[in-house]
Formats: sequence, structure tokens, C-alpha cells
Amino acid sequence: MSDLDDGPDGLARDLRAAVRGEVDLSVTARALHTMDASNYRRVPDAVVAPRDADDVAAALAVCRERGVPVVARGAGTSIAGQATGVGVVLDLTRHMNRIVSLDPGARTAVVQPGVVLDDLRSAAAAHGLTFGPDPSTHSRCTLGGMIGNNSCGSHSVAWGTTADNIRRLTVVGGQGGSHRLGHGWDGAPEGLRPLIDRHLALLRTGFPDLPRRISGYALDALLPERGPDLARAFCGSEGTLGIVTEADVRLVEAPRARALAVLGYADESAAAQAAAGLLPHGPLTVEGMAADLVRGSSHAGGLPEGGAWLFVETGGDSPAEARARAESIVRAADVTDALVVDDPAGQRALWRVREDASGTATRMPDGSEAWPGWEDCAVPPARLGDYLKDFRALLSDHGLRGTPYGHFGDGCIHVRIDFDLLSREGVARFRRFSEDLAELVVAHGGSLSGEHGDGQARAELLPKMYGPELVRLFERVKDVWDPAGLLNPGMLVRPAPLDADLRFAPLPREPVDVAFGYPHDGGDFSAAVRRCVGVAKCRTAAPASPTSVMCPSYRVTGEEEHSTRGRARLLHEMLAGEVVTDGWRSTEVRDALDLCLSCKGCRSDCPVGVDMATYKAEFLHHHYEGRRRPAAHYTMGWLPRWLRAVAATRTAPLVNALARVRPLAALGKRLGGIDARRPVPEVATRTLRQWWRGRPQDSLPARPDLVLWPDTFTDHLAPSVGRAAVRVLEAAGLTVALPPGGVCCGLTYVSTGQLDRARAVLRATLDRLAPVLETGIPVVVLEPSCAAALKADLAELLGDDPRAHRLAASVRTFAQALEELAPQWRPPRVDRPVVGQTHCHQHAVLGDAAERRLREKAGLTGELTGGCCGLAGNFGFERGHYDVSAACAEEQLLPAVRRAPDDAVVLADGFSCRTQLDQLARVRGEHLAELLAAELPGPTD
Repeated sequence: MSDLDDGPDGLARDLRAAVRGEVDLSVTARALHTMDASNYRRVPDAVVAPRDADDVAAALAVCRERGVPVVARGAGTSIAGQATGVGVVLDLTRHMNRIVSLDPGARTAVVQPGVVLDDLRSAAAAHGLTFGPDPSTHSRCTLGGMIGNNSCGSHSVAWGTTADNIRRLTVVGGQGGSHRLGHGWDGAPEGLRPLIDRHLALLRTGFPDLPRRISGYALDALLPERGPDLARAFCGSEGTLGIVTEADVRLVEAPRARALAVLGYADESAAAQAAAGLLPHGPLTVEGMAADLVRGSSHAGGLPEGGAWLFVETGGDSPAEARARAESIVRAADVTDALVVDDPAGQRALWRVREDASGTATRMPDGSEAWPGWEDCAVPPARLGDYLKDFRALLSDHGLRGTPYGHFGDGCIHVRIDFDLLSREGVARFRRFSEDLAELVVAHGGSLSGEHGDGQARAELLPKMYGPELVRLFERVKDVWDPAGLLNPGMLVRPAPLDADLRFAPLPREPVDVAFGYPHDGGDFSAAVRRCVGVAKCRTAAPASPTSVMCPSYRVTGEEEHSTRGRARLLHEMLAGEVVTDGWRSTEVRDALDLCLSCKGCRSDCPVGVDMATYKAEFLHHHYEGRRRPAAHYTMGWLPRWLRAVAATRTAPLVNALARVRPLAALGKRLGGIDARRPVPEVATRTLRQWWRGRPQDSLPARPDLVLWPDTFTDHLAPSVGRAAVRVLEAAGLTVALPPGGVCCGLTYVSTGQLDRARAVLRATLDRLAPVLETGIPVVVLEPSCAAALKADLAELLGDDPRAHRLAASVRTFAQALEELAPQWRPPRVDRPVVGQTHCHQHAVLGDAAERRLREKAGLTGELTGGCCGLAGNFGFERGHYDVSAACAEEQLLPAVRRAPDDAVVLADGFSCRTQLDQLARVRGEHLAELLAAELPGPTD
């Protein structure tokens, strides 16, 4: 309990008495809201989730009486620091997230500030409409945040900024009154109009004319010759003038068809110089990026030749019309190479490269970190090429590196720069560069911010752009709206220094002692946690794509603490030690990680490769060090040991019989930390190894083609999968061997954070496999989670052992082995539709391209879903996880199975996936090996 809650004058008491929404002063709530997607960090005193406008006004009244600052927050994806603050944070996403009305005829909608942009776009799409501005965070950013920042997005060349698409705003001002803002002066706070009228000459001359001027207050929208537009002037004020409680927005007609022309240029400057010349052709977008942005991207192979590209989207009433417009742009452009894509899937794949850029640009080619801070300067489009040359030169002068990309058609550039924000010298260079770049932008007639706002990152430098007199006017306007200065202080006017409140300041400077190697982060756990920059791709209500996995627990609970970002924030605060003060023993971090399924989806789907499954295992290792663990860690964490004991004593029939006795099963589950609703899977009475030893053995060559890994699940719980795999592999002409007994991938020990035990098991495995590793024979692993553990966890736990890297390099999936070792073999034709789910670990670590090709050769049609089955090894069995586990299965897997045609086969290569299907849907899932083996001629084993 916070000390703010004590005594008769407690802030929490007054807030709870005044508002109907939640008031949260917990360590978890405060830690989750210390940061946005910027370089800045502030610790709030409380988080309030108002239910409506009355709650907003009531909370402001309490804070005004106590002199407590207030910051309104949407998705927390702001990049300049304006969604961070001390005092009270208003979370407008929890309750104030409705589309109040939508009028297709008038092409308008009324929304609350917490509405996610994609939700509005989906509702509008039913009527052939859309909301024009579309930042790359469209799947999670909110309309309130877009209004606060005057967000734009890739389609601004066609549909403008958020301010261009706002009709009216309802706002609670700093003094507590409600203001209805639109065209004209109605709703203006007292004193605003006279103040503006006294400074008309300054407003007529003080603002640069360019499409992406977001910096400062848009006071020129109040000039009489333009027809004063209070709503437009309010947009981009970053929550410093008032808090939006409702917005009346314009919708635009969405093209019925779109095409994408991808234009290749020799370099970035050539692309930038060409962008403005394409605008007369009426494109929907003119986006640009250089080759250094798409390094290593799985989508980069679809780009045409070139060192930089423009993405130019066109629309039309038909695919043919949209394509014709795209082709005309290609003909008009002087390009190295070009590509026109008109199928939606192909366009989505290419756009993902651009939309993920805010994350992928946070790592340089050598793995070093890069940060925002000068994320979105804008210059007149015709000057963009010259500006970029000067910008690159300035980077070089300061010994910095960055990867520009962005809205070339609007002259707006995004960039992440490899600032050293951890040392005093690095922070000083950050300041010097910021001052020099501000002068460069102004010299090119530009705006310090072209999309994301000034916040703390740039507001200090606004006098360079506007001069001291206009900045003083900004301050006086702020005072009219918010005389007490409580609304988002330190932002935009009277700003905090740009090098203060940096999120990295409280982090430890020496590497933390950890078990995993974190090879991609220099062995530094703090650097691994810093990977999360806050773009919040994990914080979406629906999967980002049909094949994506991240983040299933957030999609079930809708709680920030159960998102990848939320967990990373808590780990950051654990390392900082100011809010979360008990380090590895923190119950707040433990509870947030408790619903992490360790699906590893974030490892591949997060633009910056956050690997929360590994971080969770690391935390559990330290959290329970020297202490008694939960019962499930001993039952399911030690599963390989228990199953080997059952096999050695040949007591599987007895174990299965006892599990069918309900009172005994209930007692066992209660003692073992297993949910009472979970049936215990049967143990095989004949393991895969026992079957192997008992089968007739022909003379085998001294060196088999492959070694089949008898993972715990296949060996003891599903040996039919192993037998089927042997049959198919041998039918393909391959010779198979099993490794020596006692090998284990350590998966169950890793997932429960028993990392000392995992290392011991893995070292013993490497010792037993020494002869195999010397030969370089491929090791085929049928269980995707075990294959992923050997491919990733093994080398990260035992990185100092070269044998670990050799084993990881030798791992193949069933389909990969067939494709690599028997390329001429043709599988039997099954010719049936398939349904099911790609295993989450396979998606994240192994990839499924070989499996897709094998299914195609076998005549298996249809796509498997993404997401996670929800059982996730031990997770779904553990007490307290059943409801979340079942909800994860209901998101994609179970609905897909129910929709499947009667003759469809259900594919599920993972034992957990098959178990979840059996227990929740009474459906039998098959491993791909089982399906193919059943079609082979001759008797089955």
C-alpha cells in the first residue's frame, strides 16, 4: 500500500470517492506506466481508469485541489515521452473505448478516446469507409493518442493528418469545464480569443508551410482568414491543454481495390528526390526505406533490385484499375527496378517490412542498440533528398549511425540512432547532436516533429524553430487552458531537458549474473530487457497475421501486465529497483509472468525479438533459488525422470489404472499442482525405445543417415508418432538410428526455471552424444518444442561448450530431414484438406517452410492457423491456468477445427496441441508422420 493511501488526506481515498472507475496505486500498475515507446521514464503515483467524461472531470478536480499532475494515456506508443508522467496517469483504454455512433451517409463517426484505430477502421469498412490517418501502430494505437500527437501514417499524402479528419472534439480543460470544440470560437476557454487576436501578425509569419508540421501548438488554425478551427488547433497539443473525452471524426471512402508499386532506386537520396515528383499522380502513399532497414527480414526477398525503395500505393474501383494506376507510376518513374503487387497477401507481406521498422531499426547490423529521440523530423518534400545527404553527414560528424525510413512523399523521416544513453559522455553527445540536428532541420525549412509530437525529446529546442516570441505565446496559451499547469507538465511548453529522465538512468551498469548466455545482447540481461522499446505489437486484440502467435495471454485477459511489453516493463523496473524493490524475489514480476505460456511467439513476432519465454525461465530460476518451488515444478518439471522410472519398472499399466480411479486422481492432481479439470494423459505401456529394441534389426551401415531423437513425449506418451516416423523415413530410403539412452533436451526443466538442473541434464546429454556429434549426422526431432529447446535453449545455456552448438546445428524437423536427405522421394498422396495449428515453438524458432512443402507434395490442402493451443507443455496443466489455456485454444485452433469439412484431417505435430484437442474438443490430432505412414503400402507397426 502506498503512503499516499494513508491518513485523511490520502490521494487514493479522494480519487476512489470521486470516480467510479478503478484507482490503482499498486507496484504493478505504477511500474507498467513508467514508460511509453520513447527514451524517457517517469514514475506515477497512481493509475486511474475513468469510466466516462464525468470520471475524467472528477479525477481532474481531485488532482487540481492537491496540485497533482495528470497525464492522459492511450496505448502508450508515443515516441517523444508525452505518455509518461508523475502524479496520476489516466488510462483511457480500459473503459472509454466505444464507437458511440457511425453515420455512413455523412461519413462520420463519434468515438471515445480509448478506441483502437483498427476497431474504428473495421467498423467503417463494413460501409466501404475508413479513417484516413494510419500510423504503423494502427492495430493498438488509440484515437485519443492520435489526436494528442496529430498522428499521420503512410496515407497522409492522400488523406492528411488526424487534424484534417476531425470535425469536433469534446474536451475537459485544466480548470475542469467541458469544452465542445469545432469551427469557430464556441467552446474556447475564456481569454483565448483576445490572446490570439493580439498576436495575429506573429501567427501569419511564424509557421513554416509544409504538410507535416506537427511541432508546437497549431495556433495558425485560429487565424480569422482561415476560419478559426478550435478542433484543429487542439490536435497535437499532447494532453497539455485538456483531455479529449469524445471525438467526431470524418471518414473517407476506401478504395475497393489497391495495388502496390515498389520502386527500386540506386540509393536513398535518389529515392527521396523522386518522391515529390510522384505526388501529381495521386497516390495513396509514397513511403521510402533503404536497404539497411530490411537486413535479415524474412520479407526482404520480395523486393525488387535496388539500394532503396519507394512503396507507392494506388487505389481503384477494381483490381485492374488500381493495377493500371500503379503501372502508370512505374512508367513515369526513373527506377532501377520495379514490382507491382495487386494480391492482398503479397501487399501485406511487403507492408509488414515497413510497419515493423520502428522495431527492427532498434538494432544496428552489428547488434548494437539504436534509439528514438529524432524519430520524425519533416522538411518540404522537394528538399528531402538534400536534407538526407546533410543528415547522413551530420551523423558521421558525431560518430553516430542511423537507418532513415518513412513518409518520403510528405518529407517526413523516421530514424533510430545508436546513441549511447548509458554513459555520461554518450548522453552529452546525444544533446550536442540534438541541438545540431534541430538547426539543420530549420535550415531546410522543416519541422522538428513531423508525426509523433515534441514531447520531451524535442520541445526544449522549439525556440530554434519558432523563435522565443512564438514559444512564449505557446506558454500563454497553455496558461489559458490550464492555469495550474497540471496537464502533462514538462511537455511541449516549459519542457524538461531533453537529456533528463532517461529510462536507462536507474539500470545497473554492470551485467547481471544470469544463467542464460544472451548471445544476441552481449551476455547482458539488462540489454535483453531493453530490447522492448514499447511499440506494443504484442498489445493487440487479434493476431497481427493469420500465422502470428504473440501474445496469446494478452489477447485473453486484455491486461497490460500479461503482454510481452508489460512483462518487459516489470523486469525493467525490477532491475531499476525503484518501484519494484525486491529484485528477483518480486511477487509482482512473478505474477505477471505466471500467465506467460512460454510460447516463444514474441521471439519471432516481436519486431525487436524480445524472448519472454527465456526471460521467464531466468526469473523463475532466481526467484526460487534456495526456496521451495510450486508443486507443479516437481511433477511436470521433472516429468522425464518420472516417466523413465515408470518405463524402467514397467509399471505403466498400474499408473494408468490408478489415474482412472477418480479419488486417487483428484488427490494426485491436488498434491501435484495440476488443475482438477485436466485428465492425466496415459503413459505408453511400450515406449518407443522398447519398440525399437524389439523390432527385427537388419544389418545397418556403420553410419546411419540420421539419428531419431526419442524425446520424452514421443518416447513415453506418444510412441506411435515415433514408429510412424521411422516407417516413413525408411520408406524414403533412409537408415535410422536412435541415440544412447538417457538423452534429454531439458525442456521441462527450462520451462519451470530449473536451470541448474537443465544444464546438468544437457551436459550429460552431450556426453552421451559425443560419438554422434563427431560424425555430424542430422538429429531428427519429432516434437517441435524439444527441437526448439535443442536449437535455441541448449546453446544459450551451454554457450561455452562447442558440442552444444554442434548439436543445435544438427537438429532437423521431420519434414526438413526428408527434404534434405531424400530430396527425390515423393510422399504418398493423401489428397485431403487439413486443419490444425502450426506449433508455436516451430513458428518462433524452427520455421515451417519444409512442412508446408511436404504437405503440398502429399496433396494436403489448406492452411494451419497461428496462435497457441494454450496447453503449452506444463502451463495448461498447472492449477490456476485452465481458463486462460482453454481461452487460447478457442481463439483460433478450436474454431478452425469446428469449421473444417468432414473429410479434413487434423494436423498437430506437438503433443500439447494433440492433448488440448483431445481434452477440449474430443478430436484426435495427428502428427504429419502418422498421416503419411498410414498411406504407405504394407502393414503398420
